[in-house]
Amino acid sequence: MTKYLPPNLLRLFEARPSIDYKKPIEKPKLPSLTGLGSLVQEFEDPNTVDYSKFRPLETKTQKLERKRKERLEQEEQKIRETLKSWDPHKDPNATEDSYKTLFVARIGYSTSESRLKRELEEYGPVHKVRLVTDTKTGKPRGYAFVEFEKERDMRTAYKLADGKKIDGRRILVDVERGRTVKGWKPRRFAGGLGGTRKGGDDANQRWSGRDPPQGAQSGSLVDSSRVLEIERERDEREKDRERERERERDRERDRERDRERDTKLRERESHRDRDRDRDRDREKERPRTKDRDREHRSDRDRSEHNGTHRDHDSARSDRRR
Repeated sequence: MTKYLPPNLLRLFEARPSIDYKKPIEKPKLPSLTGLGSLVQEFEDPNTVDYSKFRPLETKTQKLERKRKERLEQEEQKIRETLKSWDPHKDPNATEDSYKTLFVARIGYSTSESRLKRELEEYGPVHKVRLVTDTKTGKPRGYAFVEFEKERDMRTAYKLADGKKIDGRRILVDVERGRTVKGWKPRRFAGGLGGTRKGGDDANQRWSGRDPPQGAQSGSLVDSSRVLEIERERDEREKDRERERERERDRERDRERDRERDTKLRERESHRDRDRDRDRDREKERPRTKDRDREHRSDRDRSEHNGTHRDHDSARSDRRR
């Protein structure tokens, strides 16, 4: 049957070429196995070996701990060297007056300077807002410095703005300590006052804000249920304030709408008065125009009548001649 197939299909049934012959691989001869007796003389004498130059064997856990300590020592050395050249008074981006400046932390990364300024202006006029960003990526780092026009307004914000919710996150406020507290070091130099990243759950602070909740001492661990209850109460107060602000905005919009409506009504009334005065002036002008036209016609009739009489007199005098 295959003889009836076309040539292109017959090639599929052709035998493959034979495999080339390869010589077998010659295995190398291995040396014969011997004991260790001949090597004992090469060993060092245990009585003459200096063991101080050898590092003792360490487990995996010990090795990780050693590397961690080495990294900490390197970081501390780097911090000490950088701290020598750090001077907050020479910062070109710093605010003008440190005693009018408020430090704001735990800001949402999507919060803008205008939004932060608008939220804090309820405590007083704000002169400048500096939102700190990463020098490499340009992204915000979650804290800012807000300079008020008056020191009294900054103190009011220091007392009342701590724990305020902005864009779904509760902020923490404090005075600027870099230029006002002697010997102060920021967090990047192993300083700061934050208590949320000290260690595990048993050491970290669990509440949001600068001060602990009412009924708890600073540095003590607060019951999580109590913290949640305080957070809920704070959320409810914030919602009530937001609802009150929304109602006030609605009332202001209604007042603005009423003012616009009254302005339009007054404009319509003024237009009506102008139209009425214009019509009244036209009515007054109309009789005067009629009188002028009547006088003009009477004068023309008299002049025509006098001209007719003159013509008659001249004709009569001509006939007499």
